[in-house]
Amino acid sequence: QAQLVESGGGLVQPGGSLRLSCAASGFVLAYNNVGWFRQAPGKEREGVSCMSSFGLRTNYVDSVKGRFTISRDSAKNTVYLQMNGLKPEDTGIYYCAAASRTNGSCVATVFSSWGQGTQVTVSS
Repeated sequence: QAQLVESGGGLVQPGGSLRLSCAASGFVLAYNNVGWFRQAPGKEREGVSCMSSFGLRTNYVDSVKGRFTISRDSAKNTVYLQMNGLKPEDTGIYYCAAASRTNGSCVATVFSSWGQGTQVTVSS
């Protein structure tokens, strides 16, 4: 059974850093497209960053470019999101997701497997 488990969220001051991890079981993450999404209260789930299978292509939402980095460790079957220069507007629940086919899209509706989410709060 495919499963994704996120970790690494927490409370951090503006300007700080966090690294989120998403460990997969039941399937090989490297063969799939993966993405990080976030959802703030009262807002729709937003694609933050996505990576195609085998890491051939990555994309980021404009608001995190230059601050966030998505990466994958195939040996650990884990995908990461390094978040630097965090801002209060980055606050939300962060989810990782995987899908075999996305046609390069980084929208939530094309992803079929989801983790339970991890809370990120950026506040002084």
